[in-house]
Amino acid sequence: MNSKEPIPEDISGHSLIFYDGVCGLCNFFVKFVLANSAENSFVFASLQSDFASERLKRHGIEAADLDTVYVQVDGGEPDSKLLWRSDAIIHILKGLKAPMPFFATILNIIPRPIRDLGYRLVAKFRYRLFGKYDTCLLPSSSEAEKFIEI
Repeated sequence: MNSKEPIPEDISGHSLIFYDGVCGLCNFFVKFVLANSAENSFVFASLQSDFASERLKRHGIEAADLDTVYVQVDGGEPDSKLLWRSDAIIHILKGLKAPMPFFATILNIIPRPIRDLGYRLVAKFRYRLFGKYDTCLLPSSSEAEKFIEI
C-alpha cells in the first residue's frame, strides 16, 4: 500500500486516517493506534501527501489545512463517509482494544460542539506542547504496509 498509486481494493473496508505527519502528538497517536488496533482495520496517509490532497478534495477539504485529523470510513470507496475532529477520534477509539471503546462511548455523550471546542484547543497548541518535525516520520518496515504514500 505504500506505492504512489494505491489500489483501492487494498484499503477497502479499512478506516483511512489522515493525520498531520509532522505533528509530534499526531505521530504519537498513530503509533498508539497501530499498537492498539483491535482488528487491524486502519490505514494511514499523511495530510502532506498527494493522496490525501486528492481524497480530501473530493469532500471539499484542503489537506494543507493541518488543523484536524480526518477519517474516511471504508477508505477504499471514494464517496465514503468522512469524519473529522472529535467524531474522527471517537470512530478511531471504537476500533481499538479495551478500554478505548468505553472512552469513545463517554466522549460521544458530550455534545459535539463542546467536544470539538476541546479538540480545537488541543490542535491549536499541539506543536508547542508536543513538538513538530521537519519532515514526516517514517514507519518501521513492519508498519509500512499500513501507510499510503510514505
